[in-house]
Amino acid sequence: MIIYLATDHAGFALKEKVKKFLIDSGYTVEDCGAHTLNPDDDYPDFIRIAAEAVSKCEQEKKETGDLSRACRAIIFGGSGQGEAMVANRIKRVRAVVYYGEPSVALAKDEEPKLSIIKLSREHNDANILSIGARFMSEKKALQAIDLWLTTSFSEEERHKRRIDNIG
Repeated sequence: MIIYLATDHAGFALKEKVKKFLIDSGYTVEDCGAHTLNPDDDYPDFIRIAAEAVSKCEQEKKETGDLSRACRAIIFGGSGQGEAMVANRIKRVRAVVYYGEPSVALAKDEEPKLSIIKLSREHNDANILSIGARFMSEKKALQAIDLWLTTSFSEEERHKRRIDNIG
């Protein structure tokens, strides 16, 4: 699986740590930028490159039926929100934002189990994970990314139908 990475200055340090983690874990990584820390850069310039690569991969996978052509992207920003907005403008992209578990899980005296990460893959077949770098420790980000990359889409018909309705 190819993992595309993209960020602006706000997520640059975390992206570099994640890149090392992914390479050490055996993934093929394509870094779409930023390649240097520049406080004046603009996230759409980098995020669009990663999202278009995922879109192309999804199209090729659909045309050939070759599931080994799988790829995903992990994008970073201060909150991850704007980055996901850019990515989701690209056809065949399903980007989700993550910066931690909701407090509702804690209100029920439950341990957070990264349920949003799992559900984004199992139910939504998310192909881009947008990390809010200003809200995540390196440890939490790596834990979430590992779970996200190793969680499969459920293939349930109702989820397929809903994804098809997205367009």
